[in-house]
Amino acid sequence: MAKAYFISCYRQITDPAKLAAYAKLATAAVEASGGRFIARGMPAIVYEAGQSERKLANPEFTAKAPAEVVAKVRQRLAAAQADIARLEHRLAAL
Repeated sequence: MAKAYFISCYRQITDPAKLAAYAKLATAAVEASGGRFIARGMPAIVYEAGQSERKLANPEFTAKAPAEVVAKVRQRLAAAQADIARLEHRLAAL
């Protein structure tokens, strides 16, 4: 059977509750027809990584924030980068 890819991008979300309801219905429909999600959530991961990178690049943040806060941001960045790498690997395999 031929492969097909569906990319969904939302420029603006005005009602998160409606989006969540749609996602629930769409997920069931896609999976019922044999589809699968390969990169769901990537924008959120990239956003999280960017936030952490910006914080860590700020010398005032790293100098003034408690060491445990800086360590937590570093851990979040490492986790986000690992998730991004995992998703990019899955995309490259297509």
